[in-house]
Amino acid sequence: MDEMQKIQYAANSYYNRGLEMAKERNLSGAARFLKRALQFNKYHTDARNLLGLIFYEMGETSDALIQWVISINLQPDGNRADYYLDEVQRKPGQLEIASQMVKKFNQALFYAQNDSDDLAVLQLKRIVDEKPNFVKAHLLLALLYMEHGDYTKAGKSLFKVLQIDNNNEKATRYMEYVKSRTGKAEVEKRKMKNAFSHREMQDDDVILPPTYKENTGWQSIINIGIGLVLGAVMVVFLIMPARERTLNYEHNQEMQSYTDKLNLANQETDKLKLQVEDYQKQKEDAEGQLNDLKGDSGSTVNQYAALAKILDAYRKGDTNTAVLTYVDMDQSKITDNSSVAILNEIKADMDANAPTVLMAAAAQSNSVGDYDSALRYYERYMKFNDKNPEVIYNMGMVYKAKGDTDNANQMFGQVIMNFADSEFAEKAKEERGY
Repeated sequence: MDEMQKIQYAANSYYNRGLEMAKERNLSGAARFLKRALQFNKYHTDARNLLGLIFYEMGETSDALIQWVISINLQPDGNRADYYLDEVQRKPGQLEIASQMVKKFNQALFYAQNDSDDLAVLQLKRIVDEKPNFVKAHLLLALLYMEHGDYTKAGKSLFKVLQIDNNNEKATRYMEYVKSRTGKAEVEKRKMKNAFSHREMQDDDVILPPTYKENTGWQSIINIGIGLVLGAVMVVFLIMPARERTLNYEHNQEMQSYTDKLNLANQETDKLKLQVEDYQKQKEDAEGQLNDLKGDSGSTVNQYAALAKILDAYRKGDTNTAVLTYVDMDQSKITDNSSVAILNEIKADMDANAPTVLMAAAAQSNSVGDYDSALRYYERYMKFNDKNPEVIYNMGMVYKAKGDTDNANQMFGQVIMNFADSEFAEKAKEERGY
């Protein structure tokens, strides 16, 4: 087996394990294995698509979209991610909702870090009401409840997390602490102990020897008297000292329990401080991802989507759509090597075909009175060729139609000065009244 086969085998193994864990709703565990699979083979489309689904299920819409867009870019044909993206885009305002959720979560985190826990709790409640599968919001809400000793509500939030991701490490660890504070851990321990214990003798269980005979009369009275005396002696010399020792032992145990709880509380305080630092980092990451969720034309997600749209237009032979999409892209947002290589291949075709398409689009917009679109297409044209007097003259005419005399005269002046031998120079002079 050569190295490539070994790498592919390892990637498939991690993907299969991740798929099994996802079926068991161990989502965070599945995500770890799928990321490992992609480290071995970034072109493993099934692993990338499943990772996107897991992110989406846990409320991380931005991470899901990024995985699916990259997946389509790496495998344009027959890719299931195309369907997932269509489903997200088909839901009205889905991206806007995701953007608002991130903003609200960041605001709640800010409140929590600045001792405004009540405001943070109210904000997080709104978030989980609108987006019940937002795992990070449930975890932060549980932490705030725990900090204020409301372990019942904390347990409910953690239970919802474990319904979404049944082996979430943070939720599991927090739940153990919540159970220890509410006594549920001790109840579960006793239930387990009783399940495997033998039946004990009860006070009214009596074993009668075969030689037993019932006594009557004076003999019974004497036996009762002897029993009372022996009972009093046992109380004074045996039971009372033993009871005192038991009470002392219970008191010492209770004090030890309070000491242990105090130590545990101090340890949990330290853990909560670490959690605040962790959520601060997550806040910074979320703010970085926020730009990808704003839905404006400059977001990274939209640039990858535009690249996919260009490739799809080429497959359909639709050069106009490919050109008009290409000229509005922010290519600086495309950073991975494979996508950059694709853009470089597209650029050569654009240099040849884009100017003609842009001139036609500008003329069409101008003819219907859409002067802003006409100017935008002419400006895009100038990036490919700024030495065409016809285009510069046409821009002057569009500015004139808009009533922008200053810019119109500036365009006409460029034609007159730089292209004096062209037919458009004479037309420009007439427009300027020479």
